[in-house]
Amino acid sequence: MEHPSSLPGYVREKLAELDLELSEGDITQKGYEKKRAKLLQPFLKKHEVDKVKSTPPPPYYNVKDANNSSSHGNVSSDGVIVSSEGYSYVTEVPSLSSSQQRHSKKIDFQVGKSSAQQGGHVGAPGYENMRPQGGAVGDPGYQNTREPSGFQNQQSTNNSQHRQRRTQRKVTHNEKRYHSVRQEAVQQALAALKGRPKPSLPMPSKRTSVLNRSPGCNDELDSSTDDESIPEENISPDKEYNYPRDHISNSILPPEPIIKPPIRESSIGSQQHSRLDVKQNQMPNPKYTSSNSAPDRRPPQNLPPLPTSDTSSTDSPPIAYKRENDLSDKAFKQKQFNAPDITQFNNAHRAADRVTRYVNVTQNELNEADANGKWKVSAKIQQLLNTLKRPKRRPLPEFYEDNDIELEIAANTKDPNAPKPEGSTMTPVQGEQLSIPAGLPRTLECALQRYGTNSFKSPMATVLDPNGKITTTLTYGKLLSRAQKIAYALSTKIFSKGPEQVTLKAGDRVALVYPNNDPLSFITAWYGCMFRGLVPLPIELPLSSSDTPPQQVGFLLSSCGITVALTSEACLKGLPKSTTTGEIAKLKGWPRLQWFVTEHLPKPPKEFNVGNLRVDDSAAAYIEYTTDKEGSVMGVTVTRAAMINHCRALTMACHYTEGETIVCVLDFKREVGLWHSVLTSVLNGMHVIFIPYALMKLRPSSWMQLITKHRASCCLVKSRDLHWGLLATKDHKDISLSSLRMLLVADGANPWSLSSCDQFLSVFQAKGLRSDAICPCASSSEVFTVSLRRPGRGSCGFSPSATGRGVLSMAALSHGVVRVDSEDSLTSLTLQDCGQVMPAAQMVVVRSEGVPVLCKTDQVGEICVTSGSTSASYFGLDGMTNSTFKVQPLLEEFEQPKDGNGTVNVISKQIGEEFYVRSGLLGFLGPGGLVFVCGSRDGLMTVTGRKHNADDIIATVLAVEPMRFIYRGRIAVFSIKVLRDERVCVIAEQRPDCSEEESFQWMSRVLQAVDSIHQVGIYCLALVPPNHLPKTPLGGIHLCEARRRFLEGSLHPANVLMCPHTCVTNLPKPRELHQDTGVGPASVMVGNLVQGNRLAEAHGRDVGLAEDCERKPQLITGVLRWRANTSPDHIIFTLLNSKGAIAKTLTCSELHKRAEKIAALLQERGRIEAGDHVALIFPPGLDLLCAFYGCLYLGAIPITIRPPHPQNLNTTLPTVRMIVDVSKSGIVLSIQPIIKLLKSREAATSIDPKTWPPILDIDDNPKRKYAGIATVTFDSSAYLDFSVSTCGRLSGVNITHRSLSSLCASLKLACELYPSRHVALCLDPYCGLGFVMWTLIGVYSGHHSILIAPYEVEANPSLWLSTLSQHRVRDTFCSYGVIELCTKALSNSIPSLKQRNIDLRCVRTCVVVAEERPRVQLTQQFCKLFQALGLNTRCVSTSFGCRVNPAICVQGASSAESAQVYVDMRALRNNRVALVERGAPNSLCVIESGKLLPGVKVIIANPDTKGHCGDSHLGEIWVQAPHNANGYFTIYGDETDYNDHFNAKLVTGATSELYARTGYLGFLRRTECSQAASLLDETTPSVASRDSDTESLNSISQLQLNFSTASLGGNTEHSLISGAGNCNDQELHDAVYVVGAVDEVISLRGMNYHPIDIENSVMRCHKKIAECAVFTWTNLLVVVVELDGNESEALDLVPLVTNTVLEDHQLIVGVVVVVDPGVVPINSRGEKQRMHLRDGFLADQLDPIYVAYNM
Repeated sequence: MEHPSSLPGYVREKLAELDLELSEGDITQKGYEKKRAKLLQPFLKKHEVDKVKSTPPPPYYNVKDANNSSSHGNVSSDGVIVSSEGYSYVTEVPSLSSSQQRHSKKIDFQVGKSSAQQGGHVGAPGYENMRPQGGAVGDPGYQNTREPSGFQNQQSTNNSQHRQRRTQRKVTHNEKRYHSVRQEAVQQALAALKGRPKPSLPMPSKRTSVLNRSPGCNDELDSSTDDESIPEENISPDKEYNYPRDHISNSILPPEPIIKPPIRESSIGSQQHSRLDVKQNQMPNPKYTSSNSAPDRRPPQNLPPLPTSDTSSTDSPPIAYKRENDLSDKAFKQKQFNAPDITQFNNAHRAADRVTRYVNVTQNELNEADANGKWKVSAKIQQLLNTLKRPKRRPLPEFYEDNDIELEIAANTKDPNAPKPEGSTMTPVQGEQLSIPAGLPRTLECALQRYGTNSFKSPMATVLDPNGKITTTLTYGKLLSRAQKIAYALSTKIFSKGPEQVTLKAGDRVALVYPNNDPLSFITAWYGCMFRGLVPLPIELPLSSSDTPPQQVGFLLSSCGITVALTSEACLKGLPKSTTTGEIAKLKGWPRLQWFVTEHLPKPPKEFNVGNLRVDDSAAAYIEYTTDKEGSVMGVTVTRAAMINHCRALTMACHYTEGETIVCVLDFKREVGLWHSVLTSVLNGMHVIFIPYALMKLRPSSWMQLITKHRASCCLVKSRDLHWGLLATKDHKDISLSSLRMLLVADGANPWSLSSCDQFLSVFQAKGLRSDAICPCASSSEVFTVSLRRPGRGSCGFSPSATGRGVLSMAALSHGVVRVDSEDSLTSLTLQDCGQVMPAAQMVVVRSEGVPVLCKTDQVGEICVTSGSTSASYFGLDGMTNSTFKVQPLLEEFEQPKDGNGTVNVISKQIGEEFYVRSGLLGFLGPGGLVFVCGSRDGLMTVTGRKHNADDIIATVLAVEPMRFIYRGRIAVFSIKVLRDERVCVIAEQRPDCSEEESFQWMSRVLQAVDSIHQVGIYCLALVPPNHLPKTPLGGIHLCEARRRFLEGSLHPANVLMCPHTCVTNLPKPRELHQDTGVGPASVMVGNLVQGNRLAEAHGRDVGLAEDCERKPQLITGVLRWRANTSPDHIIFTLLNSKGAIAKTLTCSELHKRAEKIAALLQERGRIEAGDHVALIFPPGLDLLCAFYGCLYLGAIPITIRPPHPQNLNTTLPTVRMIVDVSKSGIVLSIQPIIKLLKSREAATSIDPKTWPPILDIDDNPKRKYAGIATVTFDSSAYLDFSVSTCGRLSGVNITHRSLSSLCASLKLACELYPSRHVALCLDPYCGLGFVMWTLIGVYSGHHSILIAPYEVEANPSLWLSTLSQHRVRDTFCSYGVIELCTKALSNSIPSLKQRNIDLRCVRTCVVVAEERPRVQLTQQFCKLFQALGLNTRCVSTSFGCRVNPAICVQGASSAESAQVYVDMRALRNNRVALVERGAPNSLCVIESGKLLPGVKVIIANPDTKGHCGDSHLGEIWVQAPHNANGYFTIYGDETDYNDHFNAKLVTGATSELYARTGYLGFLRRTECSQAASLLDETTPSVASRDSDTESLNSISQLQLNFSTASLGGNTEHSLISGAGNCNDQELHDAVYVVGAVDEVISLRGMNYHPIDIENSVMRCHKKIAECAVFTWTNLLVVVVELDGNESEALDLVPLVTNTVLEDHQLIVGVVVVVDPGVVPINSRGEKQRMHLRDGFLADQLDPIYVAYNM
């Protein structure tokens, strides 16, 4: 092919445009190659055509004149680096907004490193050492340059030139913008930490579908990229970066690289991938491989060897988990049980699917690699632990964990070594005297009338269209006539305000709504309002009716009383319209507006004279909106006097004269753009050329071309516009800026502006730009122009060289002190001055916090100004107005005591009577009255007592390889308050072709860079897809809105890295357990007695109140036979189907006969004898009842087992088989459908059908009749009760006939159960109280039991409630699962239920059967929802039972209502109970678990020392009752810890009594009953039925707690006064409060947490969280949340969950796992199986959407 320089100019031009299109994403890679080949076709030899198609594009280049190029090396021309081919290399084009432009793809490129700045500044010392040894692409020391081998071969001819060009490359424009501020510092900081230890860091895991959707996943081989040929020195190994300060690890070291996320594939594919990963680990380092051996675009990511177990670590996991790193073939062997296939679940059986899902994960399996994931989750957790074990930046301060004040102090620590201000107190700085030029108009109205009359053809404003052509010019004559038309129309127009008709009068406020490309209409409307005396409020154009920023503006409009909005016809058409009426939609939060179009208005009559209106100078001229740090919109009121004074001051400072041409790129509706281009320009009769934002995006150099064309003398820009103009190099040759005397940089106060100004000057000085023309200024809405560097700088009384810059220490600035630093320092910040104080203004600097005391000369504070040209107030906000606009600075003086000894008194006095206005800018005054601004109040983040500026952190972030991973200019940095301190959050837009590994590596380097340079940790670093950050109308990042979305969880990031472990340094001190043997349980008991505390002991009612026949135990078989004889036709059980119809009934005699038949069948066919064990596998129904009593008749011992779930056999069948084996059942009794299921082919994959014991069908008929009921003793076993606890422990307890009889007698007495009663049961009948209620108590008491299987309620949620109404049921028992299902499924069905006449007023007691703490929130929701159907809120209560005793507390029919108390959660963490008021911070509502059953005695004991606890002390609940279980039959697993569960003894007090340990923590409180506990007969109405049906749930206990803290020990005593007041009898009773299971207590930092408390907090943090569960693994807190939404919302939950747990519980979440709904396993009682979930997580069986490992 011909040399590129020999190509025709038009071809090179087209090639440049083509490459620009590709870089900006307007064309695909394939399209690019096609068009490029077509262009070069005529100039190629035939065999070269194919090579062209595979050649990657060069960087974005622009064609230069071939005559300027040299054949030897590079020539610098106009500050642009020109290659030997004649192309100028530039590395960035402007960031473009997607809303108005189609350029949404990759725009910015990689920033290379440079050895020197353009202006001749040599890089910092040590920077040269960061280069690789070879320094060039081809050298061995420089690899991973991402150039395809084909490209390298093709370019081998000029490789030496290529290499030379890259190594000697100068700093490009893009780098220089931030280079002087941060680039070298970042490189050196990263290099300095290179030698630190680098533990590997686990990468977050994403599901494949999320990967496919995220911008980081671009699997196409031909995906467009533009950085192949850009030098990338930053990937060489001698430049790899580690994490900050040893506590964050390096993520890309070759020995320990990142673990890739486990991507779900088929098991075969996973095994192949696993083997492939092993091979990749054995590959040689690419550093020593040939460049031709890497045909891929990117080198393959090295996968790490799995980390070996750290035997030296104290935190290493148990031995069972240490061999998960084994890569031998054993890792891929087939397991005995397959992993559960959770992809085949049926939604109709969600509750069943959750049950025992991961029960088959055995200990051995956890040692093996799983086929579903290439890496084990626990390996990543071990990596995270290894990382976190490294020392933190500073030790945690010492303080007590429960004190809020101490927490606050720890968050704002005072560094004793912090620099202190040493200068003298500053004195106010006065600006020069304001001299008004002769002939300047008195007011803006006079100016417009003068120029509109005398120079009516002079142009006032010109606007360019998006193509850069001048479309319309507004002359002063046209402006005057149009403004008069508008003024007249507004004075005569009648607007309807509700029923009345009103006209606008002087002083009324109106809104101006104009688009950013229509300044002419805006200016005419503005001056129309001025002539009429109206107060305009310019606002942004509402883009849609749901946008949040316009909603905030709507609040401002309402507070200003605005009802009329002025707009243009085109703008009116674009406003959001109502879909039904076609009228303008009512915008959310906006008042109802009358829209007035300011075009095509009639001519005013001749007698109309705008000069007749006289408005006072103190009246409001206009209102300008501004936002605070939180995003609230406020209106700044400007008086007419301030407006004209400010225009005069600008006229003098800028030397404006009549007829000058000024170019404006700024927003003309507010701040600098409004003051100069709309107001001051008219005062001086100047011509303004407006350039719309849309044109700036297309043609960044258009403003310079206009200066050249129109010989403009002034220009208004931002530093961004300077930067963009630098990049449009192909337009530079025709530009001349010699006419420019003032280039006003509106954001000159921003630290970034320095490099933009320097860079722009160095390039365009050759184009005539004078160095004294660049004028940075500082401004704010409150003060207007704070300071301005004067153009020319020689004629205004100041020194001609009165410009300055300072190299300051950022560490000192963070303490609010100014210290000069050396230029080669890593942590220096270079600032330029913003000029001097404005004319006639006086400036001081006061402390930004607290009282406004004058700062020292070397102290940073808030700049305050007093002059006649500042805003007057915030409209309608008097309090904020006083604190901002009426500041009187104080001077501190120190008064020595007269005797010379006492303390020095500090006296503050005012420096004068003037009121100063706070500018919101932070800075200091330099020599010569120069103003230096180093930040703003809104951008200030105070972290651990030190102040950081958001702009500084952005500059550091951008200096870390910005071009490859993120878009420049699309970064939001803000702080959020978590745990009483501000935390830094960084949100950036990530490029679409950035992979997961790359983005993670970049994030880790950003953490390190910010930590090294600013000494502050980033709390959250998130990357969002392109164009996902909310934008302002002019394309900037809407920071407040981004922060709001982040906190609300609607930002939808693509990658998130949370670092709470490294950032949060004010956690409570870990509680140390004192090993003081001197204070034993006896001492504690004596202490309680001495203090007058009652020992915690409670008794139920005496069973002796019952009838004689119930005092002595009775065999349940005898009771059934007696009922069959005395009342054979009495219906005792009724089973309902899902439609509420009666499926089956069972009378006493039918039950008796079927039981005899089954006993005969077992004896005849099963050879079962008395004492043998029989497994009963039945669905909930009557067959289960008959089979149970058949076993009892025979004397056999039945074990009821839940049948396996047909759609989830893999996980439920092994549980069934385990119970059959562990219970030593000799035979299985079931029904035909379940027998078929057990022997089915699907079941055979889990359990071999031949291995089951003999299985009998209950419907088989025996040949002989059963002879008679077996005689058994009371102490013989009646049945075995097997269940899986919430901790995943399978255990079986032995229930004797004596216990069974006592339990039935107690329940009958407490619940007043008689044969005439109807009791509805919606429970699982397999264990605990559910089994007793379903199977035993109905036979014992003879009442009618209506049985509803819980799975029927899933099919028909209203089944249970309609049954209660239809059968007029007074007593019902259910589970929390049923309550939750009804609450969720029927929340919108109350009206339809009313139409079906469902009435719940009949219900007297509704007992929720549970083995946990009562769920207060769920119960309240249920009661509140169904109160509309007549449900009495007092009737709902919770029972309490456990393994050792199935029923300890049950709310009886005549019991007092449940009492509730509020306890302090912080005290619970320390095993204390402190009662607090409702609504107190950290308060937790706890409701008593029913009333103690008759015959039950409960005490509270210390679970460790076995000492007796005092009242209101947290301890383990021990129970003594005749119906306690008779001991464990077996515990699956370790049995050593459970030997004393049934025969525990106290070590103090009554040491001879035996108790059963429940395994639950709780406490007792003595409360006053609302009614004496008396035995009611059936005709006496209960408390619940007598009370009003409209009581709210809060009246469950109208208990007023009167606390008085005792002086000894801080114990809290109180009296509980009931609010029921129905009974004169008041009797104390002891309420039992269950807090949580001992086995589930999470011990972290020496304190005890209950999972339900953390889960309740997590559930509240985001509306899309359907369920959650928490557990710990190796001292890391793991939170699993179910996402009820799109997978793209998964990452929103990670920061919210972390924040909430940190704020509420002072705990750091280690791992956040986001899963699909239904993954958290829940048992039949509605209890979460957290240990099963943990096993499933560690075995990588959850298929999570996202797993985040918090640093």
